[in-house]
Amino acid sequence: MSDRRALHRIPEFGVSTPKTAAYVTARLNEMGIPNRHCGIHRPEDREIAVLSGCPDAPDSTGVVGLIGKSGPCFMLRADMDGLPIKEETGLDYSSENDCGHMCGHDAHAAMLLGAAKILKEMEADLPGQVKLMFQPGEEMGYGSKTMIEDGLLENPPVEAAMALHVWPQMDVGQLYFSPTVTSGSMATFYIAIEGKGGHSSEPQKTIDPVMIASELSSALNLIIPREVNPDIFATLTVGLIKSGTASNIIPGAAEMAISIRTLDPDVYDYLLKRVPEVANGYITAWRGKYTLRIHKTPGTVCNAALSAEMSKYVGEILGQENVCQAPPMKGAEDFAYVSKCVPSFFGFLGAGGADYYPLHNSRTIIDENVLPYGAAILANCAVEWLNSHK
Repeated sequence: MSDRRALHRIPEFGVSTPKTAAYVTARLNEMGIPNRHCGIHRPEDREIAVLSGCPDAPDSTGVVGLIGKSGPCFMLRADMDGLPIKEETGLDYSSENDCGHMCGHDAHAAMLLGAAKILKEMEADLPGQVKLMFQPGEEMGYGSKTMIEDGLLENPPVEAAMALHVWPQMDVGQLYFSPTVTSGSMATFYIAIEGKGGHSSEPQKTIDPVMIASELSSALNLIIPREVNPDIFATLTVGLIKSGTASNIIPGAAEMAISIRTLDPDVYDYLLKRVPEVANGYITAWRGKYTLRIHKTPGTVCNAALSAEMSKYVGEILGQENVCQAPPMKGAEDFAYVSKCVPSFFGFLGAGGADYYPLHNSRTIIDENVLPYGAAILANCAVEWLNSHK
């Protein structure tokens, strides 16, 4: 509880969370757990982050620790970044800045620190190794990617992984999971259209980027109803068209932002290809030029066999009657980058009740009774997996 409250006071948004990383590092050092900085923030990712309204950051401040000396390696992940939301909970340990832990990542980090303490105390008896992943930038959709690119899953190689996410509107003591597709895929397309400005009385001398953007918006909104099976969840939203200063001026440029979401990996791949195709066709047909940048977070797809195995180990802590399958979450979760590389399990852990505020609300709170459950689940799943795969 003290770890969670300490982290709750210092939320940081983005892939650069230096105060949070320093706290986690200090706690791991206190436990005698070897750890290192882990994260590479590539220039192209920085550019997309700034374009999407996120803070620029030269560095990704992930932390990875390791317990155990040899044998198979199981990884436990906790995200630790906050949100750009001013907290309004009135808690004694409320945020001390303009960000807030309104998605429960402070609880995730605290639970993993608790599991680390348990596992370190039994390190001599572990039939393998447990890697601890403390991740920034989940709310940006690619924090885990920055750690994977810095060797997170290597030395020793990770063979399986799991993560938990607190859910305030579920009762404490319950866990829901989806055995395969667990979260939606998302992508945002940022299109900068270059036209040729001029006077509205002489449109023939211009290349009108507003007209191009309007036509493109209509065309894009036909893709899903005409090319995607209606039984599959998929959305496309033209959320931004920005251009112009006055009614008698045809502007020289326009900006668009288009978001897609789906639960189907094949549809996701199709839309990633189809949106740029349609954009190129319409913009060039009207003699415009453009640049296109894409911010992507794939869907989390868990391993069915590992999900079945992990659900049994969770049941040893919560009781099997409190571990249930549920439909996938339509929102995105960047544990997806881990699940694309190694067999993975993801669970939603009850942290409140039906009358609690949802996540991403300025008044979001959790029942801290969830914390020992989360720590015990993480530790037990790691130990049981190692025992079964030694």
